[in-house]
Amino acid sequence: MLHQDPEAVPSLEPPEGSRPIGTLNEKSLHAELKAWVHCPGDQVEVEVEGFVVDIVRDGLLIEVQTRNFTAIKPKLITLVERHPIRLVYPIAERKWILKVGEDGQTPISRRRSPKQGTFELVFGELVRIPTLLANPRFSLEVLLIHEEEQRRYEAGRAWRRKGWVTHERRLLEVVDRRLFESPEDLGDLIPAGLPGEFTTADLTEAIHRPRRLAQQMAYCLRELGLIERIGQQGNALLYTRAAG
Repeated sequence: MLHQDPEAVPSLEPPEGSRPIGTLNEKSLHAELKAWVHCPGDQVEVEVEGFVVDIVRDGLLIEVQTRNFTAIKPKLITLVERHPIRLVYPIAERKWILKVGEDGQTPISRRRSPKQGTFELVFGELVRIPTLLANPRFSLEVLLIHEEEQRRYEAGRAWRRKGWVTHERRLLEVVDRRLFESPEDLGDLIPAGLPGEFTTADLTEAIHRPRRLAQQMAYCLRELGLIERIGQQGNALLYTRAAG
């Protein structure tokens, strides 16, 4: 399991004057990731310009976001104007699905999901803030994790899952991490085997992911000036890497 400091497990005790970790009733995954990121000397849940920030470390604001970036977008855009800020986002490299009874505790079944997450999945969220990484005060840390998703049956809900609703997500371990501090860092996710001129169909094949993700990836890379549109190939847009 990866730790923020190889010399010590991150402390869960906040310094004097800051709120204890977890006092804002976060979901389990958020609280557990915040505890994993936390290092001795960090302040937790600090009010900055009207926002409560998860962690403050020597002037760096650190926010943990476990779901979509839409809700946190106004907060990031406001704070990055005057403060360095890092967004920490987890992707489930492996996931186990635990079904529990109506009491929310009794296990019914547990299985491993066939889906496997990779760093490229972050583009599915970056489409909401595609140019923020161009700001030198913003950085993005992506964690590959193993997690357990707890589902509980609730009649009349989640018809696609036949009433099984995600009730909680728990961190099992952090298995890898990657820090993106500039658009060029994000450009490292462009597959090396892409042809000089390519479409999102080529990108789909190179990353072994759905076309939708390849389109989101191309959009973000284009907005950051890492690739550029040079024409069309049939009905598909044609791209090339930007000259750098």
